[in-house]
Amino acid sequence: MELKGKIAIITGASKGIGKAIAIALAEKGCNVVLNARNSSELKEVEKEISGLGVKVVAVSGDIRNPKDVETLANTTERELGPATILVNNAGIGHFSEVAQMSDEDFRSILETNLFGVFYCCRAFLRGMIQKEQGHIINIASLAGKNPFAGGSAYCASKAALISFAECLMLEVRHHNIKVTTICPGSVQTDFGSGEMSKRNWALTSEDVATAVLDVLTTSQGSLISMVDLRPLKPPKR
Repeated sequence: MELKGKIAIITGASKGIGKAIAIALAEKGCNVVLNARNSSELKEVEKEISGLGVKVVAVSGDIRNPKDVETLANTTERELGPATILVNNAGIGHFSEVAQMSDEDFRSILETNLFGVFYCCRAFLRGMIQKEQGHIINIASLAGKNPFAGGSAYCASKAALISFAECLMLEVRHHNIKVTTICPGSVQTDFGSGEMSKRNWALTSEDVATAVLDVLTTSQGSLISMVDLRPLKPPKR
């Protein structure tokens, strides 16, 4: 795909991986729509990208709310036009043993990491199917394949996302729409637990953004449906 002039939506774009992806796409000439719950942080990213010579629109909202997602889709169409690229990056994690986990934490993880992706895909697929083009990239996690104690809700949400994305890929590939799931391992962000100084071996947000660019620029007739992205030299166990 030639990225210059394409319209890309990135959820969870106010910091970390989402911000890095948004900047990387803008540097390649994409017009971008930024979405996150924190409007002040989102405005800072919008300001940074506006200096790159592309169109940028910030739409704050919660992807757990279908009405907010519809607003995101309608604003994108009105301000920039039909979306070509959707990056479902927004995600949260609360880590606790099942016996101590609250209803609210369990529900919020599933609603953000799975339901939110569903709402976004449904909203933007309408235009993609009509135009017979598009690429949906879902940022999942290796935690969806490698469960760990204390990660029941997060691992379950990412495992479900992986399966959801595979089904979606099979549904829309004949509409000339690609669906790719990227599963990063440990990334140097403030997500989850762990001090940054102890994780200099981990992936960077820019590493994930580069993977997104690589996937988007494959030949039109090929589809990379799944990417496992790992740190090269994690600590030995």
